[in-house]
Amino acid sequence: MTKRDAIFPADRHALYDIHQYSAAIRSGNLLFVSGQVGSREDGTPEPVYEDQVRRAFANLRDVLAAAGATFDDVIDVITFHTDPQTQFERMLAIRAEEIGEPPYPTWTAVGVTWLSGFDFEIKVIARIPDKASTK
Repeated sequence: MTKRDAIFPADRHALYDIHQYSAAIRSGNLLFVSGQVGSREDGTPEPVYEDQVRRAFANLRDVLAAAGATFDDVIDVITFHTDPQTQFERMLAIRAEEIGEPPYPTWTAVGVTWLSGFDFEIKVIARIPDKASTK
């Protein structure tokens, strides 16, 4: 069996160690990114919802960059929301700032009852550009 090729951002967050998971796994030219939440470096959540969403996108950006990818390389997105009815429009406004121009990645939004103290989580699959996949 091939050993997992784990990817971590430079400022590895405490949650990866606490919950024992990798930020992302590279498989060929694909990057499977674990759900990113609006956690500070010590693993605690940002208290304001919009700041939590922005931080989750920033954490995702850091993981993508560690693999040589950007949001332009994202193929598929799944987001998780603890109160989608009241949060969704605010998340969409932030998403519009972060994701960029069409064509957009595929996107699935899921309402959940628990995110370990967080209110938003984003999980993606991205392609790793050729120049980065040979590292």
